[in-house]
Amino acid sequence: MKYIVLAIFSLMAPFISYAADSAAPIIEKPDHTVISHALSMHTEPKYHADFDHFNYVNPEAPKGGTIKLATIGTFDNFNRYASRGVAASRSGELYDALFLASEDELGVYYPLIATQAEYSDSWDWIAVDINPSARFHDDIPITADDFVFSFDKFMTEGVPQFRKYYEDIRVTAEHAHRLIITLQEPDKEKLFGLLTLPVLPSHYWAGKDFSEPAITPPIGSGAYYIADYKLGQQVTYQLVDNYWAKDLPVNKGRYNFQQIIYDYYRDSNVALEAFKAGEYDFRSESSAKNWATLYQGPPFERGDIITETIPHSIPQAMSALVFNTERTLFQDAKVREALAYAFDFEWMNKALFYGQYSRNRSYFQSSPYEAKGLPNDAELDYLAPFIDQLPPRLFTETYNPPISDGDGLIRNNLLKAKYLLEDAGWVIQNQQLVHQDTGQYFQFELMISTPDQERTALPFQANLRRLGIDMRIRMVDSAQFVNRMRSRDYDMIDRGFNANRYPDGSLTIVWHSNYIDSTYNAAGVQDPIIDSLTMTIAESQGDGEALAALGPALDRVLQWNFFVIPKWHLNAFWVAYWDKFARPSLRADYALGLDTWWSTQVQ
Repeated sequence: MKYIVLAIFSLMAPFISYAADSAAPIIEKPDHTVISHALSMHTEPKYHADFDHFNYVNPEAPKGGTIKLATIGTFDNFNRYASRGVAASRSGELYDALFLASEDELGVYYPLIATQAEYSDSWDWIAVDINPSARFHDDIPITADDFVFSFDKFMTEGVPQFRKYYEDIRVTAEHAHRLIITLQEPDKEKLFGLLTLPVLPSHYWAGKDFSEPAITPPIGSGAYYIADYKLGQQVTYQLVDNYWAKDLPVNKGRYNFQQIIYDYYRDSNVALEAFKAGEYDFRSESSAKNWATLYQGPPFERGDIITETIPHSIPQAMSALVFNTERTLFQDAKVREALAYAFDFEWMNKALFYGQYSRNRSYFQSSPYEAKGLPNDAELDYLAPFIDQLPPRLFTETYNPPISDGDGLIRNNLLKAKYLLEDAGWVIQNQQLVHQDTGQYFQFELMISTPDQERTALPFQANLRRLGIDMRIRMVDSAQFVNRMRSRDYDMIDRGFNANRYPDGSLTIVWHSNYIDSTYNAAGVQDPIIDSLTMTIAESQGDGEALAALGPALDRVLQWNFFVIPKWHLNAFWVAYWDKFARPSLRADYALGLDTWWSTQVQ
């Protein structure tokens, strides 16, 4: 469950202190315990205990060379988990974890700092053995006490969501190379959620406030350390020469570059021109217009720069314009639905994107859990208790975002929007939309952070103006965007929701009322039906049949509440790189796998 952990590790905020119990618990082991090299949520692990390397790597890949990458924005510290500031790219990967997720399986983990795990078949405890060879970058051994310390740091100085989610967890060290995690109530997913917890060096972080930015690089344990930096401009990661885990099966064939350098650019257009000039080496493109029109010129014609469209079947994020439903203006679902009719995707795709995108419609886009057609009997079993509170259309219609002819003339869609707005009490007065009871003008702000977002927001703004709605577009830098996200200071944002490979407990962090302060609940949703479904999903981990119904059931409820205006997705990677790299013949199913590439310039 690295997705749960990543979700609740992010955007840290301090809160009341928590004291971890240092005494090892007494566990009366049941008759049925399991000792395993790998842990899996749903399926049998693909790789056996004696596996040598993942299938999607080249174990003989040469080590060496440099890859330069670019990122947009700036950074002011190296603590990925600080409650303020913007951390440097890749700084979350400074620390190893107990286990590493395979990138060609779903929810399967193999030992990194750990060597094996012992657990009860009821999943109310797990004991993890620590590799005696595990070391931090300063050659201090990694021990079970470091994991206990890390858990305590996240509990006392991390986001409140972490403490709430793990409040019934007890983490203790039996001895230096064995730790035990126990639960008050059995919960496989919660136990798995800690497998990817970054293990911090207690000798470094003791006495330091983990919620505060770190303006100097901390001691890590991963494959790379920060060798050089210019704050806000560049950061250089150097491969650890004596990295203790370099020959482990989970790492063989990975981390092949001697140096990884991130250059920071304030503008994506400037960054693209810098790439074409050879200022950095690899670029993953996200703009259809750029991909169609700007990847040309002498370096491309000579073959110095290679461009590839690499198809994939990775579940896609719900990129969208997200309503802040805590704003009075957007608490009526009719209003939210109405505004979606003013968003003309078909015209944008034709005029701006060269027809290269597909429309988002699901929170499980491109996965088996996407709601399609009408609810089946298994889904209805979970939805039936709420039938009187759910929109009737959920049971009789398939949700799809509004569509147009793509000619830019959306009069019919705007008429539908007008009727919905009238039903919600909004009327036109002097060419402005006004609420008939309060006299409030329909005005709001869309917060964005890139010029590409502005390019697609402007046609939407023009269509809203025809409805008498005044949408102001506010572009802010990445730091301001994060800060306003944290304080929920926005009406609408261009952001969306992370992709879900399958329904898991991280959905509670995103949608459950108990986690309303989570910045991942960008729409500010507090709904008892969604609370119930997400909790049932969390309780059903490991039950593939239940999840096959619960995923689409939740998807339908989210779709018909119109919390977002869906944007688009692409089931492919657009990549461009200078002709000095190679990659394995087999790509992982669920990642591009840049860390498995290598330099062809190494002698």
